[in-house]
Amino acid sequence: MSNILNKIYHKHKIRRYIELIVGLLLTALAFNLFILPNDIVFGGVSGIGIIVTHYINIDFSLFVLIISIILLIISYIFLGKEVSRYSVVGSILFPVFVKLTENVGTFFNFDTSDQLLFALVGGVLYGIGVGLVFKAGFTTGGTDILNQIMSKYAHVSMGNAMLIIDGLIVVLGAFVFGFVKFMYAIIVLYIISILTDKVLIGISEAKAFYIITDKREEICDFVINELKHSITTIDAKGGYRNKKNPVLFTVIPTKEYFKFKEGIKEIDKDAFFTVIDAYEVMGGE
Repeated sequence: MSNILNKIYHKHKIRRYIELIVGLLLTALAFNLFILPNDIVFGGVSGIGIIVTHYINIDFSLFVLIISIILLIISYIFLGKEVSRYSVVGSILFPVFVKLTENVGTFFNFDTSDQLLFALVGGVLYGIGVGLVFKAGFTTGGTDILNQIMSKYAHVSMGNAMLIIDGLIVVLGAFVFGFVKFMYAIIVLYIISILTDKVLIGISEAKAFYIITDKREEICDFVINELKHSITTIDAKGGYRNKKNPVLFTVIPTKEYFKFKEGIKEIDKDAFFTVIDAYEVMGGE
């Protein structure tokens, strides 16, 4: 492992392990309270466990632990020690937390008739939990390992590998539990993906603008003197006409998005600009 990665993984160790524990606790609670009781198969080793324990009388957490250990061994063989080491803790602790919280539902008197609400709340809690685990630099193991192996040896992207493997598990769940459960699983998957991203990179508090205009000086003056933000000119050349055409770049708070967008249009109605979310802004003056 490089010195840079060593420094990264040794920084804020206590905070990272707290995030890991809280994340795993949230995923285990979401699973036992909302997902497992409703047989929502949204992929992963957990989804396989829901299907298997539907037919075979085996403790769910024990089954997940056994499969996770097998996948860790496979990961060590095909992906190597360095890649596998950060899946070990999550892979082992997740089934442990599921076991510790398996009876938590007895303390709550939920109306189980509203399965859509269960799917929504379960997806939110699970997504926040997984986001915290990833943010701490760990993974929950499981089918993530299979995704990495497929990506490496089948030369497909991680996204496509995830779509194939977890997609097959979700479809299998549809055959076992029916189409309605399948639709709930899609809802849960979508919410988990959104919440995981939000926890990892946060909610965008700024917008980054790239602007091509013939009225660069006026826009620079507007940004610097009226909005009180900095702006950068980037040397660029058009690919079609091969003509130099500088690009203006600036980052502004989201709350000022309307003022800035309308200001550009007032100064140059023919200006070309694109806007992207800026999740973190550091440095500069």
